[in-house]
Amino acid sequence: MKKILVLGAGLSASSLIRYLLQHSEENNWEIRVVDRDPELVKRKLDNHKNGLALVFDALNPIERFPQIQEVDLVISMLPAKFHIDVARDCLKAKKHLITPSYISPEMKALNEEVKNAGLIFMNEIGVDPGIDHMSAMKIMDEIKENGGDLLGFKSYCGGLMAPGSDNNPWHYKFTWNPRNVVLAGQGTAQYIDRGQYKFIPYGQIFQRIEYVTVDAIGTFEGYANRDSLSYREIYGIEDIPTMERGTLRCKGFCPAWNIFVQLGMTDDSYTFPHSEVQTRRSFLNAFLTYDESKTVETKFREFCATNGVDSIEQFEFLDLFNGTELLGKENATPAQLLELILVDKWKLEPNDKDMLVMVHKFEYEKNGKRYEVQSSMINVGEDQLYTSMSNTVGLPVAICAKHMLNGNFTTTGVQVPIAKDVYTLILDELSDLGILFNETEREI
Repeated sequence: MKKILVLGAGLSASSLIRYLLQHSEENNWEIRVVDRDPELVKRKLDNHKNGLALVFDALNPIERFPQIQEVDLVISMLPAKFHIDVARDCLKAKKHLITPSYISPEMKALNEEVKNAGLIFMNEIGVDPGIDHMSAMKIMDEIKENGGDLLGFKSYCGGLMAPGSDNNPWHYKFTWNPRNVVLAGQGTAQYIDRGQYKFIPYGQIFQRIEYVTVDAIGTFEGYANRDSLSYREIYGIEDIPTMERGTLRCKGFCPAWNIFVQLGMTDDSYTFPHSEVQTRRSFLNAFLTYDESKTVETKFREFCATNGVDSIEQFEFLDLFNGTELLGKENATPAQLLELILVDKWKLEPNDKDMLVMVHKFEYEKNGKRYEVQSSMINVGEDQLYTSMSNTVGLPVAICAKHMLNGNFTTTGVQVPIAKDVYTLILDELSDLGILFNETEREI
């Protein structure tokens, strides 16, 4: 019996664990799931005979390494910064590894050692990164195989709410790590547009948006991701004149979020004094000018108007002017206090369903004519456990695990899923599971 060790049983692991258990008998697998919350693990395993609950601190190498030694494959669903520690353990124990996160420089540096050990460390195999890579490579390879010359590639993805659950003025609720949402966009976005390099500092990210229309569902706001340039080399399109990757939000989100950015409320670099006794109102007022003749509401309205936002409905929804309830978080940064406010208001309700939207736009030339291909995926979650985010992150990881254990992937080293023999198998099964793309092409 082959043994799989899953480190972390959080929300994005739900669909992964379900798939592995569902396929465990036919593949003769034992699924070992680790988390510090024993009830969470038991709930995810649901008394399956091929599931084994392990309760220990997966961040502790003394507890972690002996468990890695006992299995054939490790899947790390831990926060991204801890993957490298798991990777070093896997290298030492000579075990294959899968993570859904971006390859860090430290992970990339292990490539030769991983190759020499005959191992596969597959990374970026979730949704974004993951499904975006695979679906994009499929079309780019088809364009090249048919004699086309790729001129432009833009890709956007967003975890949003399904229409029936979209019931607040932000048109947004948390479907993944709230901290990552609050800190999104920090750094400088880099991309290339018609041969010109473009750089957007954090303070302008949510001002310089692009409207992206997806057939059958509507128009969204897209803001640029931090790094688009490195993917030219990864995808083998180093000379492409236009290359941009971005994140989707519903219309109206980015201008309102930009208010928080411009005020400084997303700053995570310092501790807010006496943060435990702040109310929403006092926290907001700390970032507004002093004027004892004006109320907080008036000062905030004026700030919003100066920054292109006429309505404060979204901020009223967050109860931002509440001056009675203490936030109660000690030694918090502004970003952490903002997160606390948002988590209370952007939480999923019992019957809510999330939605993941991904769209690729390709421009290519063939026989003197130009064409545009648009490939889009709209996926709605099942419920609060098997969300769209959980399905689109967890299922590619699980399918990859199956093929790795069955010997269908043979190229060793630190990888992302851009090889044709990898993405074809995974995308085909994802399509059978309802995660599929609609493609249209037109001459331009």
